[in-house]
Amino acid sequence: MPEAPVAPLVDLDRRRIELALRHRARYRYVRPRVEREGDGWRVVSPCCSRNVDAPGGEIEIALLRYDASQWHLYAWDRQRPGWVEAESSERIHELLDEICLDPKRIFWP
Repeated sequence: MPEAPVAPLVDLDRRRIELALRHRARYRYVRPRVEREGDGWRVVSPCCSRNVDAPGGEIEIALLRYDASQWHLYAWDRQRPGWVEAESSERIHELLDEICLDPKRIFWP
């Protein structure tokens, strides 16, 4: 049986992410950006903590990717710079809740 095609990135997903970020619980005073990153969407934001980036530049917040069956959410590992998978779900809204509520404080340091 042939493999199901991967859905192409659409701007509707980008808009959904941008709208969800407006309702995040932490650091509501910064304006994060959603950018296309290969086969996914990357969220970057002005630095929220001088402990994370002393000069106050932009920092990586999250990366969302879709494969043939589900969405994958990645967090930026600040100890060993790189993306680490945090969760996956068939529904993007569940992952957006994780980013916006951030109960483990891994996205918004």
